[in-house]
Amino acid sequence: MAWTLLAAAPLAAQPAAEPVPAEPAAAPPDPANLSPRPALAQPVPAAAMPRPFALPPGMEARPDGAWRLRFAQGAEAAPPAADAALAELGRRLAAGPDGRVVVLAQASGPADVSTARRVSLARGLAVKEALVAGGLPPTRVDIRPLGRTPEAADAVDVQPPPARSAPGPAR
Repeated sequence: MAWTLLAAAPLAAQPAAEPVPAEPAAAPPDPANLSPRPALAQPVPAAAMPRPFALPPGMEARPDGAWRLRFAQGAEAAPPAADAALAELGRRLAAGPDGRVVVLAQASGPADVSTARRVSLARGLAVKEALVAGGLPPTRVDIRPLGRTPEAADAVDVQPPPARSAPGPAR
């Protein structure tokens, strides 16, 4: 048997080799920030700014943004002169940012802890009632009857909701 050499048939044309892709990036790129950008602060015209309301005698604005109403020693009801100012304060708090309003009530006496706590609770409820009369929803008011404190003040402090900062980028 003789071996014969057959000529190799020409192979079909092969496509050109694709270039090898570059190495992948070390980390994926940061996601796109699609949140709306806050608008630049514009000056508020004086006519649009809320007018300060007159505080009655015995009521003062505190440096921390709260308002303090003074009570006569042993009194549980808010002074009648403060009703209109508390109603106006309730209207302003209702129109302001959402959040909880905290009413901190305290009493200077008596020495009995339980009685002092009840007096401060009655004061806090009286202030809450006046704020609600101005339009503040009662579910937004937290009362904290402190009873007799080291300050020994016959007063109720109304603390507005804390100011919320603008949300930052999501992480």
